[in-house]
Amino acid sequence: MNILLVGLGGMGACHYNNYQHIEDAAVVACVGKGERDQDAAKAWGIPLYETVAQACQSENIDLVDVCTPTHLHKPLVLDAIAQGKHVICEKPIALKLADAQEMYAAAEEKGVQLYVAQVLQFTREVETLREVVADARYGKPLDGCFERLTACPKWSAGGWLFDKEKSGLLPFDLHIHDLDVIVSMFGKPDDVLFTECAGPGKAYSEQYRFLYVWHSGMNVCAEAAWFNAAIPFTARWRVYFERGMLVCDHNGVTGYADDGTVTQFDVSEPVTVDCGINLGRSGWFLRELTHLLACAKKGEPSPLVPKQRILDVLEIIERI
Repeated sequence: MNILLVGLGGMGACHYNNYQHIEDAAVVACVGKGERDQDAAKAWGIPLYETVAQACQSENIDLVDVCTPTHLHKPLVLDAIAQGKHVICEKPIALKLADAQEMYAAAEEKGVQLYVAQVLQFTREVETLREVVADARYGKPLDGCFERLTACPKWSAGGWLFDKEKSGLLPFDLHIHDLDVIVSMFGKPDDVLFTECAGPGKAYSEQYRFLYVWHSGMNVCAEAAWFNAAIPFTARWRVYFERGMLVCDHNGVTGYADDGTVTQFDVSEPVTVDCGINLGRSGWFLRELTHLLACAKKGEPSPLVPKQRILDVLEIIERI
């Protein structure tokens, strides 16, 4: 597939690097206006256009991959859809539910697919959780706890992450990863409670704790933070079942059954790619983009990032 890459910052470079490892995938053009975009396009040896329409009219494009800051997603995605192209859009798709609904409606009217790049769905860790929930080897899930913590992202180019109108701040940028997993595993919660805190002079909340509640009795707590502290990035979770527990931490994914059996699940990646961002080498994006391109070739939606779940998650975070 011929790909038009829009936005050549950290995530754009990550996607570009991974496309080099996907058979029958070629980034043939890119869209951007800044010096960073110009430097990347020159280094990659591909033409740079100022608009999606210009690129699509000048090049043979099958799919448009939007990797810009969040507030730019909607107009760029709609431009790509208007050109009749399938679209991959980095998360979050938008900062308002109504905008996301408009984007999906436009794709449906044009007969193209719109995919949202919720990359955790393509990790071996979440794949393992999905399998354990589905086959009920430990019984039904009863409770869960998810953490996604990092030092304040001062590296953000131009500080756009700290502008609510551009990023949606911490819930949209960071917690949305875990919430997407939570909803995919346990369904849309019936209620949500949360606390938040911020240090003196901060215009945004630095830390949140969430409690998601289902009428079935299932509860999941989660924490997300941009701490004003030089802590290493930390992402871990655990899910308690009727007959055991599944734990994901720095040791990988471990299952603890009620009969004393301990299972260390294989979550190794057979192929890893240098992502060019703070994750280092990873297989996440390679698995994600390979899957989404395969769906696009068939003109089919992705079962791993379905429209309704994307909208459900956005509705919850918009309320928060």
